Amino acid sequence: MSKKERIFVAGHNGMIGSAILRKYKKNKKFEILFENKKKLDLTNQKDVFKYLINKKPDGVILAAAKVGGIVANNTDRASFIYENLAIQSNVIHGSYLAGVKNLIFLGSSCIYPRKSKQPIKESYLLSNYLEKTNEPYAIAKIAGLKLCENYSDQYNLNYKTLMPCNSYGENDNYDSKNSHFIPALIKKIVDAVSKNKDHITLWGNGKSLREVISSEDIAAACIFFLKKKTKHKIFNIGTGLDYSIEYYARLIMRHMNVNLKIIFDKNKPNGTFKKLLDSSLAKKYGWRYQTKFDKGISIAINDYLKNHLKKK
Repeated sequence: MSKKERIFVAGHNGMIGSAILRKYKKNKKFEILFENKKKLDLTNQKDVFKYLINKKPDGVILAAAKVGGIVANNTDRASFIYENLAIQSNVIHGSYLAGVKNLIFLGSSCIYPRKSKQPIKESYLLSNYLEKTNEPYAIAKIAGLKLCENYSDQYNLNYKTLMPCNSYGENDNYDSKNSHFIPALIKKIVDAVSKNKDHITLWGNGKSLREVISSEDIAAACIFFLKKKTKHKIFNIGTGLDYSIEYYARLIMRHMNVNLKIIFDKNKPNGTFKKLLDSSLAKKYGWRYQTKFDKGISIAINDYLKNHLKKK
């Protein structure tokens, strides 16, 4: 009987990490390693190094991070840069010490310059200033990307970074302070309906454009690229489609069969106006996204109503 490949998934409780687990568990060729934060704190260097050296996984997918929306990014700036730098450094260097040859690090489209040319190519990284509201998070992610890039070069490793656009899906974060815009829209609309309100309030003017992708497609990309030998080490992961935040809000309302008035709070920031990724490099290696937004958002809404609404 052949030995199962051991894959360590860091961040298995998160939206993307849990999607990766669901996909791997369908294949009996793999043994999936994961630990709760109480047992393995990824910010603790000593414990992370010891765990990886003892377990000796064949591959690592680093989906763990301190994440949040525009409010959290702009108010918890110190913890966003510190915790993400600690997690990334510990897992990436610990993987090297443990002899791990294949690693995927999940970055984010927010690492690109605020006024980047569109659609954004991987080569535009560090070509201009970052968006101020999420600068600490972006800088931490850039550091993780550069760790993977340079460890691959110096130690002949296959460490790659995937940069997904805005994600959504099952097991998302619906915290009012820390959620991203799609789960925030779902929660706002459900809350308004449950309280018999006739409106929702959105930050800014609603015209900022966003590209979104299902967590299932990001998980599939992680698995697809983990062992793939590639000349390039950085890949954008997106759909190539972007729409306004107002459009997404109205589409979600249509899926829920409600029609609420939208009030725009123009005293609040819009964030970056447009950040559409050029994912042609990933496509050249054979990856394609599969989940259309109409299908994906129905799954996300149903997941919120079934599994998260009760926890409010």
